[in-house]
Amino acid sequence: MSTMEPTVRAGSGAMFDRIAGRYDLLNRLMSLGLDQRWRRQLVDATTKSAPAGELLDLATGTGDVAILAARSKGRTVVGLDPSAQMLAEAKEKIGPLAISLTQGDAEKLPFEGARFAAVTMSFGIRNVADRPRALAEMARVLVPGGRVGILELGEPNSAIARFHVHNIVPRLGAWLSNDAEYAYLARSIAAFPPPDEFAATMRAAGFVDVEARPLSFGALHLYTGTKR
Repeated sequence: MSTMEPTVRAGSGAMFDRIAGRYDLLNRLMSLGLDQRWRRQLVDATTKSAPAGELLDLATGTGDVAILAARSKGRTVVGLDPSAQMLAEAKEKIGPLAISLTQGDAEKLPFEGARFAAVTMSFGIRNVADRPRALAEMARVLVPGGRVGILELGEPNSAIARFHVHNIVPRLGAWLSNDAEYAYLARSIAAFPPPDEFAATMRAAGFVDVEARPLSFGALHLYTGTKR
């Protein structure tokens, strides 16, 4: 197993550059094929009461959420990610869909205020160093009444789920990718705040009607809210 260079911050775009070509396969295997269902739930929950307009997908990665939003909801989508290699993978997948891609940081979004009707983020907020700032940026670029949806893993309540996250996920990731990045995954999940604490951070950033919906026995949560 290789180790990450000291200059590559865990959870950074540079880290995801290293695993971009294997990212989709690893997601399918480590989630037992459930990750696409979770993403559909994210898109449905975020867009069902959002106003008409563009959707911004943060940590868009290889574009799965952006593709779902464009294909199933007819939304024009902007996908943003810090990893150039992940965006290259996404570009190969989006085809003629109304999706544009840009490299950037969730803590400093390169967009004018009140541009987007909805913002989604799947499995990315955990990797953001300053989460309150990123949430404030999401609120800034949303129109009043715009919707945010965040899908994120957390420390599961179930003993079986905890064993999967802390033992199976990093070992499977290391075996398939020959990299140390998936050991970081288990650590970052354990360090993510409890659902009520993260929901409070969303409210402090300017969101109302915040909900934290557990999925798959609490292995992850779907957080939704509306910009005041």
